[in-house]
Amino acid sequence: MNRLTQGVVLLLFGGAILRASFTDLYLRYVKEGLRPFLIATGLLLVAAAVMTIWYSWRSPDESSAEHDASPHSSSGHSAVDDDGHGHGEHGPRVGWLLLLPVLGLLLVAPPALGSYAANQAGSVVAAPVGDSDYPPLPEGPAVELSMIDYASRALFDAGRSLEGRDLKLVGFITTAPDGAPMLARIVLSCCAADGRPIKIGLSGRAPIDVPADTWVEITGVYTDQTAKDPVNNVDMAYLEVKSWQEVPQPKQPYA
Repeated sequence: MNRLTQGVVLLLFGGAILRASFTDLYLRYVKEGLRPFLIATGLLLVAAAVMTIWYSWRSPDESSAEHDASPHSSSGHSAVDDDGHGHGEHGPRVGWLLLLPVLGLLLVAPPALGSYAANQAGSVVAAPVGDSDYPPLPEGPAVELSMIDYASRALFDAGRSLEGRDLKLVGFITTAPDGAPMLARIVLSCCAADGRPIKIGLSGRAPIDVPADTWVEITGVYTDQTAKDPVNNVDMAYLEVKSWQEVPQPKQPYA
């Protein structure tokens, strides 16, 4: 891979990152707050690519003058500097592997992590808020909660702040080992590589025979039923389902 090719690959790589950053595609890889860093990285790669291409396209006279001044020019071309065909320096061939992520970003739009990833990893342990009480839920006929918030209140507050309220949760359907449907969503610390699922069991009018990875909005009420996640043996909260409906995948699929 000569310097010109290196510059073109860098340009494609930086352009692919910028393309993903200026659309919603980046949300399938990282958290929303990392967008400025992706844009900055893409711009730096494009700038480096432009400088590399410009350097490789300098005038032949300038390149020739530099070559004549080289200590190797009096005794012949160095094997590292020239391959005998006028192509100049070549980088390691492993550099061609950079084309793989470029093609992936430009040509393939992978789906967000879903039920397969949720079934392979143990549920996130919902954390208690500490010594303070959970704040009361906002007023309204049905309160929309994140799955982590619901699980935390259900497991560590014994549902005191949830009782008597209709609750709405949004997630995708996954299947427990016994075939029962569960509601899940992937939680990111930084990027999809560290994604872990939060899982909630469903009782009552749970969506039966719904394909895995179907996104649903569930309206239900708190139940004190719990179960153990078979993957990592942590407690999982349950929700008693009153109604549900299929919904499109959210713009931000991760929690």
